[in-house]
Amino acid sequence: MAPSIQLTSAGAGEDSGDLEDVRLLDSYDKNDVNDDGTNRIQVRITGMTCAACSNSVEAALMSVDGVIQASVALLQNKADVVFNRNLVKDEDIKNAIEDAGFEAEILHEPVSTGPKPVGDSTVVGQFTIGGMTCAACVNSVEGILNDITGVKKAVVALATSLGEVEYDPIVISKEDIVTAIEDAGFEASFVQSTSQDEIVLGVVGVCSLVDARVLESMLSGMKGVRQFRFDPLLSELNVVFDPQVLSSRSLVDEIRVVSNDKYTLHVRSPYARMASKDGSESSSMFRLFITSLLLSIPLFFMGVICPHIPFIYSLLLWRCGPFLMDDWLKWALVSVIQFGIGKRFYIAAFRALRNGSTNMDVLVALGTTASYVYSVCALLYGALTGFWSTTYFETSAMLITFVLLGKYLECLAKGKTSDAIKKLVELTPATALLVVKDKDGRPVEEREIDSLLIQPSDTLKVLPGTKIPADGIVTWGSSYVNESMVTGESIPVSKEINASVIGGTINLHGVLHIKATKVGSDTVLSQIINLVETAQMSKAPIQKFADYVASIFVPTIVALSLLTLLCWYTAGALGAYPDEWLPKNGNHFVFALMFSISVVVIACPCALGLATPTAVMVATGVGANNGVLIKGGESLERAQMVKYVIFDKTGTLTQGKATVSVAKVFAGMDRGEFLKLVASAEASSEHPLAKAILQYARHFHFFDESSLTNGSQNDANELKSGWLYDASDFSAIPGRGVQCIIDGQRVLVGNRKLLVESGISISTEVENFVVELEESAKTGILVACNGILIGVLGVADSLKREASVVVEGLQKMGITPVMVTGDNWRTARAVAKEVGIQDVRAEVMPAGKADVVRSFQKDGSIVAMVGDGINDSPALAAADVGMAIGAGTDIAIEAANYVLMRDNLEDVITAIDLSKKTFSRIRLNYVFAMAYNIIAVPVAAGVLFPSLGIKLPPWVAGACMALSSVSVVCSSLLLRRYRKPRLTTILEIIVN
Repeated sequence: MAPSIQLTSAGAGEDSGDLEDVRLLDSYDKNDVNDDGTNRIQVRITGMTCAACSNSVEAALMSVDGVIQASVALLQNKADVVFNRNLVKDEDIKNAIEDAGFEAEILHEPVSTGPKPVGDSTVVGQFTIGGMTCAACVNSVEGILNDITGVKKAVVALATSLGEVEYDPIVISKEDIVTAIEDAGFEASFVQSTSQDEIVLGVVGVCSLVDARVLESMLSGMKGVRQFRFDPLLSELNVVFDPQVLSSRSLVDEIRVVSNDKYTLHVRSPYARMASKDGSESSSMFRLFITSLLLSIPLFFMGVICPHIPFIYSLLLWRCGPFLMDDWLKWALVSVIQFGIGKRFYIAAFRALRNGSTNMDVLVALGTTASYVYSVCALLYGALTGFWSTTYFETSAMLITFVLLGKYLECLAKGKTSDAIKKLVELTPATALLVVKDKDGRPVEEREIDSLLIQPSDTLKVLPGTKIPADGIVTWGSSYVNESMVTGESIPVSKEINASVIGGTINLHGVLHIKATKVGSDTVLSQIINLVETAQMSKAPIQKFADYVASIFVPTIVALSLLTLLCWYTAGALGAYPDEWLPKNGNHFVFALMFSISVVVIACPCALGLATPTAVMVATGVGANNGVLIKGGESLERAQMVKYVIFDKTGTLTQGKATVSVAKVFAGMDRGEFLKLVASAEASSEHPLAKAILQYARHFHFFDESSLTNGSQNDANELKSGWLYDASDFSAIPGRGVQCIIDGQRVLVGNRKLLVESGISISTEVENFVVELEESAKTGILVACNGILIGVLGVADSLKREASVVVEGLQKMGITPVMVTGDNWRTARAVAKEVGIQDVRAEVMPAGKADVVRSFQKDGSIVAMVGDGINDSPALAAADVGMAIGAGTDIAIEAANYVLMRDNLEDVITAIDLSKKTFSRIRLNYVFAMAYNIIAVPVAAGVLFPSLGIKLPPWVAGACMALSSVSVVCSSLLLRRYRKPRLTTILEIIVN
């Protein structure tokens, strides 16, 4: 992993058309201009807070003459609008939204879903944000960032304490963004960005100021180094350089050479730096808690233990000036806790209020201040009048102590939710063996380099038992590689010359030389990590409930607290309860104030805010560990409601490896000549069936047994060698077959439709033979020459072994499986019967698969589509839940919501089951969070005190509040115990 190394500023790459180069995270929001006079744009909307807002925006857009369709996504703060460009301009759309009371911005550029280049001018920066406690904090930070000039979009995740900001570096710098976050009352630091000319290095060997100056002087003289900064405390060197002049590896090598190996440098991974910052945040919170605890223990002793020790108690009762020594000590200790350790609550509360928002810090600051101020006033009143009331200094101190304890435990628990990312990052080895070659390409030496400094085309040596450092191609050697940690496939894979390998996988036996093809953020492992991160950053629709509650929570609690104070004080003044209830030397106001403070500090908005994001974060990590990559919380939420699962046939239910099982000639032609003619016609086709026919014909022609089993893309040129006829005027007809001219004869190879549309009759004998093939789940390929049908080939594609069991498992789960295919009806029905699917749609063109999906969606049902090829992309995009199955390199992944890394249908059940388990946990979290506040607030207000005598002191209320959010996070962490469902359990099979 080396996002910080692959930082050359670049625009969106051009589509090369190579499926292997399709990135996992390449999803773009496009401004489409169609030939029918319509235009599609996306608009970012600021100010929406609830479903009513999105409905009003939709209504405003649809009222504009010329708008054909408008869809508003509340959580994404975006609207997708289709309109007639002859009647409506982009500016009219923007004005309609602004007239409805919201801010709008037309999105002219593609918006990235992760930290990668998004355009020619904008970059995406990732920032750690400390101090966020609830959804209100997230809303506040996002609002502030989105209002900054130069910021295109900002997304903040509470569970990860991360924010991703798309901004124009020409208009605003990352330092300005950090300052804006800090001005809002939070801690912030920059992690990484798509500005590809910056590297952070850890330096070993700088022991003094002189060493630091020597290092700086070396950098000053290096060509291509623009600026640098050395942090002696962290031993980190931050270098900004021109990648066109100086590469990251040459920078490190030059420093090493010039210094005569005095300095040892290694690249600091952004993930390692983030983990370090998380650890430092936990350590800082722990130090604050311990300090507060150590200062609170004397308060506890003075109030509970010392009265039983006469000598010490007499010292505490010694009058020193206007107050007792006991009062002086309590006042001093609590002042340090309140304004020293508790300063962070005041700062955060002030910034939140200044920005028009409220959060938990406001409640803590309000509750502790009320207790502290009352105690100080009670002392001063006693000194002036001689009437001494009970003080509650210890309440303030213990409140802060317990809140800090809760925050510390919450930091630890939240850190556990990101374990999946940490494990994925650890898959990449720290170092790699670089094979250095001379000008003639001969190896001259091997040297160890930082794996984050690997460059494309590097030749790397991989020893047995070590991890492969980057994606590449084997150039020498052979071995078996364990790819289970990336694909989930437990069986080792054989690797020969020209075989591709994945970074992070383990070489088991032989020595390999590989040529690095993808490094840094382009590797499969990096894309998986980015996808998991993106999913964890996303918000599930169910979270809108928590966002709504968070926006009104604190004002509501403050109002209830004041109401509690007023009710108890008024009731006391009217004599509604006996004076025996009052504390010693207390009065009605003090009695009411303690209930009021308890209400303020026991309420916890954090539990609601953490209920969804922590569960989604853990679930996406668990899914990644099981080879199921989830693209976001919305996808996770939809999957648990799936009613129909539509399977593509070829490559999804079947192996996707077609083989010719039979060839029959119906004309007076030699069998070998027939196969040679068919192979010649199919030689220019890229269709899988064409490849199967070529292999079969080659086997027949050369009696080469290996050609039937070991065919690969490398055979293509060999298959087109001189033994075939020359074909001209070749054309492939989608959904039909191919046609060409061979030796002046017009040759057609395809299905019935091709021959019928060409006016070629099909005899009864041929028809019966084709029907027989189709009823045995084979596809009949008809061949005609000069208008006469000359033969038929039967092509079979065997079912995956788990297909029928998975289909039955889905049915047991109450989900209806459906099969869709472009194959003929008889073959489709035969395959469906074999696998156990009742609902079949056959002879469906690629675009028609999306129509099939929409037909099932008409009644509001949630539909999942499982496919593996380019022709499945429209259906994957149209489905509520698209699942791309396979190794994760196909273009279908762009349209899918789930990526099933293994080519195993059992993962379809895993994906749906994980979704159901996750949202059961989220609902449980919400029930707990809501029940806690609904029950705790009345108890704290003293509702049970008159009848049962139950009264919660403020410090007990504070402890409950601190532990409530921790309980929700721990509840989400239980998802880490998730295990893939066993099909024997689903099918209720008794295994003896």
